[in-house]
Amino acid sequence: MPKKIAPDKTSGQKMITLFFKLFLSPYEYSMTELANSMDCSKQTVGRLVETINSSMEGVKIEDYIKNRQRYFRIKKETLSPGVINLSQNEYALLQMCCSFTRHLIGEKDFEKAVTAMGKSQALLENGQAISAKHFATFLPGTIDYSRHQAILRDLINAMEEHKVCKLTYQSLWKDRATTLYIKPLKLFSKSDTIYLHGKMAKHPEKKYVEPKFDPLIVVHRIKSVEITKTSFEFPDNFNFEKFYNETFGVMKEETFQVKVELSGFAAKYVQERTWSMDQTIEEKEDGKIDLTFSASSEEEVLSWILSHGQEARVMEPDWLIEEVVEQVNNIKKNYV
Repeated sequence: MPKKIAPDKTSGQKMITLFFKLFLSPYEYSMTELANSMDCSKQTVGRLVETINSSMEGVKIEDYIKNRQRYFRIKKETLSPGVINLSQNEYALLQMCCSFTRHLIGEKDFEKAVTAMGKSQALLENGQAISAKHFATFLPGTIDYSRHQAILRDLINAMEEHKVCKLTYQSLWKDRATTLYIKPLKLFSKSDTIYLHGKMAKHPEKKYVEPKFDPLIVVHRIKSVEITKTSFEFPDNFNFEKFYNETFGVMKEETFQVKVELSGFAAKYVQERTWSMDQTIEEKEDGKIDLTFSASSEEEVLSWILSHGQEARVMEPDWLIEEVVEQVNNIKKNYV
């Protein structure tokens, strides 16, 4: 059935969301980041901040300009362990997140995270911690990021300081590594792979040509990172959720609609997941379903359809049907 759209939040709900986002975080947030995360205008963020400062005694949201952007934060004094406690469930969630990301952060940083978790037991309400032995990660087929931790730290520092990075990058499609100048915006993970999304920056020795698509960098293929002295401004219109999480495919090209009929195990598997924010699922009497969703990557859609074998049949668009038939015929040639 069609995915339900949540109703718009009221002004009061937005104010509560904003307050706890700032109060529970030690970090500062730009007006752009807050507006994007709350799906509202910058003017609304400004009004909510003014309301909180004027109506909540003892709370002060700091408002200041940095790098020509407006930032907010709630400055808090150092709290003793007795002031804020962790519940057992909260601690268990931290243990689970730590274990599930073990292969992404590397063994050394995982050990540091485990040590930090041990220290945080002092914040437990009754001193009783749920054991980390309950959680684990299935490792076959994953990438070992232990060798890439220095690169990840450099990228994080560059994002924090808004500095252009000079990358030596080895694409799967090229024999030699190439040099890229990137404005790093966001690190994210998909299917146990860490990606860097950014904007192309000017190569100091070449004429700048606006790329058709933003570069998508696979972190484990980065050979080296050099943080340059060149600063950049974080784009006001950048919204990761809308750019990546609304359509199927990590590669973002032109968006197209796909309709697929699925049966058997594939139908049950697909119904459990969200493939695009506008997807619809039509259930049929014979146990089959019709899934309609938006995609932005032909290559990824093809791989996804073929992964379901005979339990998936493309119904629309016609050009995608032709691509699937061609792929199936090419596979058959390997066994003739």
